[in-house]
Amino acid sequence: MPLTSSSPAPDRVCLAEATPPIALGPLDGRYRAAVAPLVDHLSEAALNRERLHVEVEWLIHLTSQQVVPGAPTLTDNEQGYLRAVVSDFSAAGIAELAEIERQTVHDVKAVEYFLKRRLAAAPGILGQDTNLPAVSELVHFACTSEDINNLAYSLMVRGAVERVWLPAAYELLDQLVAMAREHADVPMLARTHGQPATPTTLGKELAVLAHRLRRQLTRIERAEFLGKLNGATGTYGAHVAAVPGADWPEVSRTFVEHLGLTWNPLTTQIESHDWQAELYSDVARFNRILHNLATDMWTYISLGVFTQIPVAGATGSSTMPHKVNPIRFENAEANLEISSALLDTLASTLVTSRLQRDLTDSTTQRNIGPAFGHSLLAIDNVGRGLTALAVDRRMLDADLDANWEVLGEAIQSAMRAAGVAGVPGMENPYERLKDLTRGQRLTGEQMREFVGGLGLPDDVTERLAAMTPASYVGLAASLVDDYL
Repeated sequence: MPLTSSSPAPDRVCLAEATPPIALGPLDGRYRAAVAPLVDHLSEAALNRERLHVEVEWLIHLTSQQVVPGAPTLTDNEQGYLRAVVSDFSAAGIAELAEIERQTVHDVKAVEYFLKRRLAAAPGILGQDTNLPAVSELVHFACTSEDINNLAYSLMVRGAVERVWLPAAYELLDQLVAMAREHADVPMLARTHGQPATPTTLGKELAVLAHRLRRQLTRIERAEFLGKLNGATGTYGAHVAAVPGADWPEVSRTFVEHLGLTWNPLTTQIESHDWQAELYSDVARFNRILHNLATDMWTYISLGVFTQIPVAGATGSSTMPHKVNPIRFENAEANLEISSALLDTLASTLVTSRLQRDLTDSTTQRNIGPAFGHSLLAIDNVGRGLTALAVDRRMLDADLDANWEVLGEAIQSAMRAAGVAGVPGMENPYERLKDLTRGQRLTGEQMREFVGGLGLPDDVTERLAAMTPASYVGLAASLVDDYL
């Protein structure tokens, strides 16, 4: 019979039926160890845990603020019992919630029923006089699913950024800053357009990248995580119908801020997700700067600026035993490109929702985890790659010594200054140095001979004659010390 699209190849074991399940994607397979901390924040289980957290805190908020007339005030033990439903949410709870969802075919409703089960079970733990069963109908009170979801996602993303992604990014930044400072005064031939150019220092070039990355991290640190709780179309319709005497915008604001989020007062059914677009654009920009670092490091390795420290037992090439490939930086490049593509998609699509609600964001937001996962994996790879580098000072020195013509810029600039000061014979300095140096390989002796015949003041002649490509680095070292 013909194979269907879901059939395994003939005479092969069906891997889709293997136990435990085999990961479809690399983040949950090959690279699991590097991204595992994000599971606590951006997985489906983490989403359900935050949904429970929001439902529990909403219930406590309604009762503690006496928003609904007649509702009992919960004791500290009762509040502790409710919060333990969240803190103790584990594999058993995940399985139970999945079983409920199979019946409800609705993820947020399943969370509501899960919590109501815990309220019903409270007398067996807290005693028969507990008020928790009596407040069962305050679970999900006046809420639409998006009231719970938007707050849960804000808490998830905030946790992932503040507890996992930012610490990893700052650790990498600290590593790069340390390298920049260590090599601040190590002269290096620059290459603009890939051609020999005015010398710099290795540390200064690393400092430029560190400074760029730090700016983005500062922006990300200032990110706002917004939330709303205002009903099915953002009007508090059900809230006012049930309890017309309550100041529902104030109840909503104090609740959202109690969760540590920024309150959004004007929404449709959904929180507009603009804060997510802002954040993801900043993270994508960080990714692209880190991608620039990865490609530069790859190029420096190719040029011989860095040598790679071999790992004992590791294989660089399957056929060329001499090779130590820059795989960490190549891996980082690929993962940064995937992450940025996902973040771009999230940022561009989440800001649009048809009229008062559509569900495109539901599926889209489930890819926040992979977007941050590929970025986190890249950060890990760049850090490992930097650790395995050693500077080849002999190569840098030889490269500089082979390119004395780069001093042409310094000499023609000194001639311009001398001409302005009234020194005769300084006409056409750029053109004269162009004729001497363009496309030429000059020695130190040739450059000194040329300088000596220009008629510059003695102190200028002496300064230029003493200059070498290795010393022609301007303020590079102090720029690292002063501004990094």
